[in-house]
Amino acid sequence: MDVDIWAWVGDTQRQLHEAGNTGLVMAIGDVPAQALEGRYSQLDVVAPAIAQQAENLQLPWLEFYARYWHLIGRIGDRAQGAVAIGDAETLVEFAGREDVRECPAAPGAVVALAVAQANTDGPGYAAERLAALSALDVPPSSPAFSAVAEQQVAALVDARRVQEAIAHAEAAVEALGGVGREASWELGAASARALFAAGRTEDALNALDAATGFKPDDPVAKQHREGVLRALLLATLGRVQESVDALPDLDVVGDHPRVWVEWSHAIRGLAGSEQITNTWQLGRVLKQWIDYFAMMGGYRARVELALVAGHLAVARRGIWQARLLADLAESAAGELKSPGDVAERIAELRAAADQATPLPAPGPDAELVAYFDAADGFNADPERWVGWLAPLSGSDLEATRRHTTTLGFLGYPARGVDIYWTMLVESGKLETADPQDVTYLTSLLIEARQDERLEQLAERLPAAQRHMALGRLYRARERWEQAAAEGEAAAAAGVGIEASRLWAAAVQQLGDNAKGAAILREVLDSDEIEHPDIWRMITMATAAEDWETVRLGAAKIGMPLQSTEGPVEEEMGLVRIILPAPDGSQRQVLSLRTGPATARLAIPQPPGMEYNAGDLVVFEPQLLEPIPESPEEQENFVPPFAAVSMLRPGGYTSWFFDGAAPSQADWSEFNEVLAERGWPMWVYSDENYTVTHPTTGESLPGVFGWIAVPPEVSPAEVDALLDDATERWVHPLAWLDLAKAVDIEVERHERIVKEYGL
Repeated sequence: MDVDIWAWVGDTQRQLHEAGNTGLVMAIGDVPAQALEGRYSQLDVVAPAIAQQAENLQLPWLEFYARYWHLIGRIGDRAQGAVAIGDAETLVEFAGREDVRECPAAPGAVVALAVAQANTDGPGYAAERLAALSALDVPPSSPAFSAVAEQQVAALVDARRVQEAIAHAEAAVEALGGVGREASWELGAASARALFAAGRTEDALNALDAATGFKPDDPVAKQHREGVLRALLLATLGRVQESVDALPDLDVVGDHPRVWVEWSHAIRGLAGSEQITNTWQLGRVLKQWIDYFAMMGGYRARVELALVAGHLAVARRGIWQARLLADLAESAAGELKSPGDVAERIAELRAAADQATPLPAPGPDAELVAYFDAADGFNADPERWVGWLAPLSGSDLEATRRHTTTLGFLGYPARGVDIYWTMLVESGKLETADPQDVTYLTSLLIEARQDERLEQLAERLPAAQRHMALGRLYRARERWEQAAAEGEAAAAAGVGIEASRLWAAAVQQLGDNAKGAAILREVLDSDEIEHPDIWRMITMATAAEDWETVRLGAAKIGMPLQSTEGPVEEEMGLVRIILPAPDGSQRQVLSLRTGPATARLAIPQPPGMEYNAGDLVVFEPQLLEPIPESPEEQENFVPPFAAVSMLRPGGYTSWFFDGAAPSQADWSEFNEVLAERGWPMWVYSDENYTVTHPTTGESLPGVFGWIAVPPEVSPAEVDALLDDATERWVHPLAWLDLAKAVDIEVERHERIVKEYGL
């Protein structure tokens, strides 16, 4: 985005703040960080909400800003492909609107579309990307120039015009230097990739070294992206130890799909060395990555990873897996607009698998199931067991169970489905099959996302099994109305507590807490009921204010309650309640637990929040952190719980105060005055907060925070109390928002704010 946009963002935030839209101001400022730092659960909620509010407020630039950053969060580190192209195209159209096209960031929409296309099938979209990027005609003086040039270089490489890509990168760097600007790190990395594609690996490494000090557009990602590219170049040069040292660990790159293909190529180059172990765990991770790109429409990445994973499987002599990966690559290649030499590479993988020698089984076929069951669960290699059990699978029931579930564990549930389907369905043995096998097959179908096939299976099952199979499917797909209907039918058919769990969970998702609690209450005396079931019932009953059921659940788990009827309102210690903030982050609010699943918030919150001190909330009674082991830590431990819903708002209003910190005696007296009235107060400043002495200019310790007052207290009463409580302080305290609300001494508070630099 163009630097001018940030000045506009600042102006917009000030205007919204003055209009009292504090929550929106907080959200706007945090959206870019959410996109770059990988806080996607926040971004996916906050950015669309900002866009909607911007549309309502008729602020098209702000709407573009929110939609742009949301898209960047999807196509950047998450590397979404075909699933994002439609939204990227829509953003380009939006950027062309008369009231948007002058936005300094508008060219970013074209760049974003090019990235989405590259994520989908780089070579297939190379010509389209080049045409759209060239039409932008962005001058070197624009901060968008580096990003455009980077994508042009990448598109030229994908078009196999590598010499032009190298020349374009060099020309872009020179053009930037001509206007006193430096290339971005990303442009430098693109130049290195172009040199690598031309076979000039040593030059590529030198280019990467030269770029390492450049300022990145995405500073959060630079370290691991540079490490992966450096490791790939070094591995290609045969500098194994240096490559291993540069390569980020799997636990680092696992959260960054954008680097998975390059990382996998680097691993393949290192897998034959002593430093990198080629294991079944690596194969399982690569299959998970392949499946991720299948969902995200990363067609080219899916093919590349399948081929890399296939050759690594051959090296481990996981021949069955290599063949399945070749099939997968062939299927995925059908999505490519420009397959290139993919067919030849798939044939090469098949030939390598055919030439490999399988590992010998640990014993005769008749004893393999026993060997499997006796194997060390920590050290056994499930990939090898799939190969050994394969000859028995589909005919020997016990071998089939172990073979297909292990296939599912390794990421190949579809293969397990085919085996079970042939054995149970096509053979006509489904009607007499063990319910356990039906459950296994159902699980594999859900994992393989073969929903239509599962529905076909369900039609051939007895009523109880049919309803449970469909209920599990609908629960997995979050089709809650259908899941509830099937759960109810399964319970009526006598399935037992598993049906009640499914039914209750579904109706809870539909917002009917009273019904969900009643469903579980019906099975409260069952021998099969477990503590999580009871806690779920308590939580739902609390949200529905069904206090009788809450008390029954508390008695069942052995939690003593003092009261016997009416709302549960007791003092049960301090807890931390985790609540959402307007910027999509989470806030921990110190609270007093009042029941098995209720707490009253004790800390004042700024305006713009949907909650405040005095509010009674329902929380999920599952600890978010383990209880410390040491007695000393346990003594200071305040358990954290996730809020579920608001049970009853307290109606409190918060007022902000700010100024120089008073003496300890004055501060203690101030706290006592507020405590006597039951007005919660919380200091949000820390020891580093200072204000400026109005006459000497020296720094003074400062203090700011919020005071919350109940609904019966008027703003005038708060103003009067603060005025009386602070009149003898050496330095005055300011409460400008409150003064404006009551229209009392507004100028005095404005003067304090200005003189003390608040």
